[in-house]
Amino acid sequence: MILSPDLQSIEQYVQSDAERRVARLLAAIQKPDAVGFHSMQLRSHPSKQTSEGDFIVLWKGAIIVVEVKGGGVMKHDGAWYTRNRHGDWNKLKEPPMTQARTAMRALLNILREDGAGWVLADAIVITPDIDGPPASPEWKTTHWLTKDDMTAARLTSALDAVATTIPPAPPTARSAGFEDLRTRLFGEFSRLPVIDAQRGAVIDEQNLATADQARVLAGLAKNQRIMVLGGAGTGKSVVLAEAAKQEAAQGRSVLVTFRSPGLRAFFAPLLDGRRVEIAEFSALRDAQKYDVVLVDEAQDLMYMEAMDVLDGVIEGGRSRGRWRMFLDPNNQAHVDGRFDPEVFELVQSDAAEYDLTKNVRNTRAIVHMVQEYLAADVGDPGIVNGEAINWEKVVQRGSRDQAIRLAKSFKRDGIRAADVWVIPAHCDASLDEFVDGIRVLSPRNAKGLEAEHVIVCDLPEDYTPEALSNLYVAVTRARVSLRIALTDADRKRLQRLVRLSAEAQR
Repeated sequence: MILSPDLQSIEQYVQSDAERRVARLLAAIQKPDAVGFHSMQLRSHPSKQTSEGDFIVLWKGAIIVVEVKGGGVMKHDGAWYTRNRHGDWNKLKEPPMTQARTAMRALLNILREDGAGWVLADAIVITPDIDGPPASPEWKTTHWLTKDDMTAARLTSALDAVATTIPPAPPTARSAGFEDLRTRLFGEFSRLPVIDAQRGAVIDEQNLATADQARVLAGLAKNQRIMVLGGAGTGKSVVLAEAAKQEAAQGRSVLVTFRSPGLRAFFAPLLDGRRVEIAEFSALRDAQKYDVVLVDEAQDLMYMEAMDVLDGVIEGGRSRGRWRMFLDPNNQAHVDGRFDPEVFELVQSDAAEYDLTKNVRNTRAIVHMVQEYLAADVGDPGIVNGEAINWEKVVQRGSRDQAIRLAKSFKRDGIRAADVWVIPAHCDASLDEFVDGIRVLSPRNAKGLEAEHVIVCDLPEDYTPEALSNLYVAVTRARVSLRIALTDADRKRLQRLVRLSAEAQR
């Protein structure tokens, strides 16, 4: 069974030992189309009543809401009590089974309001520390699991028994489709990092995955080969990391690879402690094969020689093996790498395709600027607000020194030097240095990465395809604020670029 979040995250963050034990059993169940969603990340969410359910299990097309109570559980004089690890008895507001059913009804209301149709659902209680379920005419004994049920085999049988007793949908009702239900649950319960542009930082709290991201996460189990397309800032790399966690949790050998060396620093903390190999594409060797390979910035590797290398590291080869490629259709390969349209069509024909259409990094102003000036699709600007783009006038070309001085001035506003990048749009591709703690780097080295505040300078004199790709990368790195240093001549060239872009879209 797939767990969301993965078992390692539950082990790390969940305080309840009983819930951790149940999570281990769910993860051990050999049923790849089943998913267990732990609601730990919803408990601080005031509008989510479903936070009362500890696990939401999608099992044989039905939803089973699970309430877990560790320690002792008993009913005395009509009231329910639980005993904590210190031996203290605490009174419950309502019986555990009522909690589970309340959470189930709340979730069903959400799904039906969203148009999911009729959902088969039931609720159960798991008390792993007591010998037998409390007797009551209010529930079936099959719906209250106890100490003897705490094996993967017994839990599998119990979930089967519950699912088979759920009444079917009324004849006139439209039943929820399994795949649609799976996607909706990933959307309700999967949480990925987003940006709080008003505070100017990536917040520790999580937000619901976008509908597109949820579709990708839901599609992982059923598709051997997946191609995910999305512009800069649509969350490709974050979704890739979540996909790698899922694959590793299923016991597969996993490789995450990419051309841009800087991406290692991005993936390493996200995948720390997981059995996932992170390797630059240039370091791959045919001798090592993996059950699943995930490729970030795959547009850089869309040529036959690169595909031959991937063919050698994927168990079963590229045509029969398991892989996930994430790429930007706006073709950043002009910056670093090669892109052969014929190879792209060949690879595309072997895969299920998903699109990420909502920008989760850049502010609305940046998204509109990229669409207007570069005619590039970086998703709908529906998430991140923030300040407008600042156009900094410079007298002459060679604006890098002025951009660095501007970056240093950010310190007066309490912004750390490490949170500010200066990216010359036209420079040596190898540029990557620090000036008083401020990173100055080329679009090639910035590709795939992001910073809170970005200053773009040294705009190109001639907007060749390579120059356009470099500018595209440079202006889409910013999370919170973007400043562009330009001369009057630069401004005129950009205005001409807007006209040409508008004509091309007519």
